[in-house]
Amino acid sequence: MHDDEEEDKPSHRRMQNVGEQGHMALLGHSLAAYISVLDRERLRKLITRIASDTTLWLCRLFRYESGSAYYHEDDREGLLKVCRLVINTRYEDYSTEGYTVLNSRQPVIYQSATCRPGLGQHLCSQLGLPLSSLCTVPCNTIFGSQHQMDIALLDKLIREDVETGKLPLLLIANAGTPGAGHTDKLGRLKELCEQYGMWLHIEGVNLATLALWEVSSPVTAATRSDSMTLTLGPWLGLPAVPAVTLYRHEDPALSLAAGLTSSQPVEKLRALPLWLSLQYLGHDGIVEKIRHAVELSQQLLEKLKTLASIKTSVEDELNSPVVVFRFSQETSAESSGGSVEGYFAGEREVLDSLNRWLCEQLAQLVPASGVDIVELEDEGTCVRFTPLMTAAALGTQRCDVDLLVERLIELIPVLNCTLRLRLDFREEVYRHSALSYIEDLSWPGLGAVRYEPRIEELNDSKRQLEVEKINSELLVKLGDLDADLIFSTGLEFGPEKDCIFIGMATEDLDVAELVDTIAALGRDIEENGRLLENMTEVVRKGIQEAEFQLQKDNQDKLMEEGVLRQIPLVSSVLNWFSPFQSTVKGRTFNLAAGSLDSTEPTYSMKAQTGGLASPETPTSSAKRLPGQRLFQREGAGGSDSHSETSSVGQAEDLSRERFPQPTPPSPVPDEAVSVVPESPETPQRPPTQENGESLDDWERSRTKGRNQDFRMESSLSL
Repeated sequence: MHDDEEEDKPSHRRMQNVGEQGHMALLGHSLAAYISVLDRERLRKLITRIASDTTLWLCRLFRYESGSAYYHEDDREGLLKVCRLVINTRYEDYSTEGYTVLNSRQPVIYQSATCRPGLGQHLCSQLGLPLSSLCTVPCNTIFGSQHQMDIALLDKLIREDVETGKLPLLLIANAGTPGAGHTDKLGRLKELCEQYGMWLHIEGVNLATLALWEVSSPVTAATRSDSMTLTLGPWLGLPAVPAVTLYRHEDPALSLAAGLTSSQPVEKLRALPLWLSLQYLGHDGIVEKIRHAVELSQQLLEKLKTLASIKTSVEDELNSPVVVFRFSQETSAESSGGSVEGYFAGEREVLDSLNRWLCEQLAQLVPASGVDIVELEDEGTCVRFTPLMTAAALGTQRCDVDLLVERLIELIPVLNCTLRLRLDFREEVYRHSALSYIEDLSWPGLGAVRYEPRIEELNDSKRQLEVEKINSELLVKLGDLDADLIFSTGLEFGPEKDCIFIGMATEDLDVAELVDTIAALGRDIEENGRLLENMTEVVRKGIQEAEFQLQKDNQDKLMEEGVLRQIPLVSSVLNWFSPFQSTVKGRTFNLAAGSLDSTEPTYSMKAQTGGLASPETPTSSAKRLPGQRLFQREGAGGSDSHSETSSVGQAEDLSRERFPQPTPPSPVPDEAVSVVPESPETPQRPPTQENGESLDDWERSRTKGRNQDFRMESSLSL
């Protein structure tokens, strides 16, 4: 069922590896349904024990003392309930007056610019607050990480809101941003919240490291927060287990009013799948899974430091559960002798497309790695490796990380060559008047080109159809060539149409030969198309001319032979006594020239005259060595005896091979000639009385044969 819709498309997706702990979590849902049918008293005792045990284990495991737990399916639901709790706490008359009490002092919720997209809007819509109650705090621009909240600016915003009569309500901080995995300065933020009486809520993937013995100091400060949300399902590879929000509050009545606790016993059974999974894994098993994920990140980070063309964006190089990296240009380029940073316009967009291609290739080559694409504001498109969210489900091991680095090392030269040859490809296209270079910065490859036919008399619509037809045929011909390049129509929803997009390039690519071949193939397709278009008119006129000549020859024959020779019985007797030799000549229709010619040369030379040889389909612009692929430079494969061919010489060879000179007429085999020739040693002579055949009979048979040959040759030619 997983692959029914896309059976013909290769897919690198992997289903989650459901181990025994996963089966325990799934079993918990079935047990919860069975337990719900118990009598009310037994059900209350059982679910109270399950909820209290699970809460106690989680608070001890993640160092959150004196906390309560709320289990929810949507990972945003816990934060929503916490906001309602804070509103009930800060506005004493909220339970009786409702939203009217908010008019006195408008509540404000603060969030970082790196929070999950749409989180603040979701809270405002569910709480019935205007979007003006949401304040997004920018990140650092000068000092500190560019993915951390600017604390000085936050302090300024809070003071301005207090001066205007607003009420700072809640602050959402990150212990591992959704993009780069950086952690805000939680200790300083907690002090700021205590200063203004705000609630501090923390979420993020780095909260999982609280279960380890060695925890970084920024994450340790999360234990002092007022609430935090844990997503144990991805961290431990548990399917269909709820998320947990741990919070501290002393008034159970307000927690009940906010929905953090429930009087319905069945709702407390949400903790049962998690209770069974934690029982099965145990404390050591949980810690080992989290430690294994962190070690995978450190292993990858150490190997990426040795690669010159890879830049990493991590907060703590010694302990970072999330690794974000991207391909960048080499520090030195062979073509320019210096840095290639900023060497062409649109460099950022091109690098983003190349990194997007890199992530897709790595995800396809190493599915167990779980790498994905992330868009960062400053860095652009990057590749993200988050084993805390994927390793437990995919079963990622250290060998998968080694394989990931190996594939990355293989793809880096391809990226460097493609980036360097893009300018060469554009310059070569500009040298051909029939080709148009298409600027598409989102295409991860050498570039795009369009063949423009040299047709001036067509209108825009017909010209567009002609361009589409020629480029479609050109794409098919290029795809049939024996080359390492990939030719396609580009991205599915790309802005450019009727173009030919060339994929990634290698070091031995001859760009000049590639562009010359594209231009020559397009020119050949255009000329063949014109020939086919003109063929209909040529054949029609030729048929009309042939019919007119046949009628004229029949009339001339009638005038020469007379009326008596047309009577069947009389004509035989008359021809016997007075043989008549016709002067009617045959005609042949030349399709290449579009003209009617006489058959007299055929009978005189005893052979049909041949026309010009048709040009062969171009295949290559240069003579290749054995084993050398198309568009591959000579000497790239290790041969030093052949010098590299210049672009001028290639163009001359291309023109010479694809458009050969006319060949002299060649005789057609005897089987194709209307009149069977005799050998030169025994020339054909008129019969004599010695062989028993009269001269008149020989002349009549020869005239009759000529007429039959003319009819047969005309029909075959037409």
